[in-house]
Amino acid sequence: MDQLVAIRAFARVVEAGNFTRAADSLEMPNATVSKLIQDLEAHLGVRLLQRTTRRVTVTPEGRDYYEKSARILRDLEDIDTSFSAARGKPHGLLRIDIGGSTARDVLIPILPEFMTRYPDIRIDLGVSDRSVDLISDNVDCVIRGGPLESSSLVARHIGSATLITCATPAYLKTFGTPAYPDELKNGHRLVSYLSPQNGRAFPFRFEHNGEKTDIKVDYRIGVNESNAHLAAGLAGLGIIQTFSYSIANALANGTLVEILQPWRPAPYPFHVVYPQSRHVTHRLRVFIDWLLERFPQRVAGA
Repeated sequence: MDQLVAIRAFARVVEAGNFTRAADSLEMPNATVSKLIQDLEAHLGVRLLQRTTRRVTVTPEGRDYYEKSARILRDLEDIDTSFSAARGKPHGLLRIDIGGSTARDVLIPILPEFMTRYPDIRIDLGVSDRSVDLISDNVDCVIRGGPLESSSLVARHIGSATLITCATPAYLKTFGTPAYPDELKNGHRLVSYLSPQNGRAFPFRFEHNGEKTDIKVDYRIGVNESNAHLAAGLAGLGIIQTFSYSIANALANGTLVEILQPWRPAPYPFHVVYPQSRHVTHRLRVFIDWLLERFPQRVAGA
């Protein structure tokens, strides 16, 4: 038994919550991961995992072994990272998750700069508005907007976006241009963005002279993906509220018209988030540093 390989496999099963995800992230057959952990348990003389047909549960002994062995793995990664950093050549695979419109309009247009600066880093870019589990999905970091929900994650603020309320000229000609947020309740058709997590519609948010107002009305259509949400607005289905970086061209060419500008809400924060329990590799560190350098201006729509 290669004990180090077995410990890595055990740690991934604990983090992923099942053998299949762990095996996929390690690029090993499921049976190989299972055999490694069986050999590790035989070597230690204790049961580390309790297996059933539906789930894997970590035993108390397994939890204790994971916490102690995880420190060893982090120390080894620190050693590897120090040598990699000394050579100035971060390398390997970086797994990133990001929302649809943010990927299209903010990250991807500037990503060639990063790839040129760090040619030995490969990137798996997961694009979805639905939140992922960084541990079980084996993602290095996610880029997301809005309030943070988990204290077990490390978050770095990487900029803020401007929310714009807008509609097509044809829509405004038909239904009129509202002068105040409350007028949205009177016969206007709204295209709401639906939470990919729970399906609930985000309210239209407004702020004026420090006073905040949320408009919650029955929407004409709800969309749970940011690119499709914008497409619905461009199709004239109703009023949308979205980020300025997504509609800069549409505003410039008159395809969309901003309304209720004096009631723009406060800037919407964006963060890069990564697990507190996981070692920050050299490739992730340089990516975060690059984001701090380049992302704020792009997400602000500048």
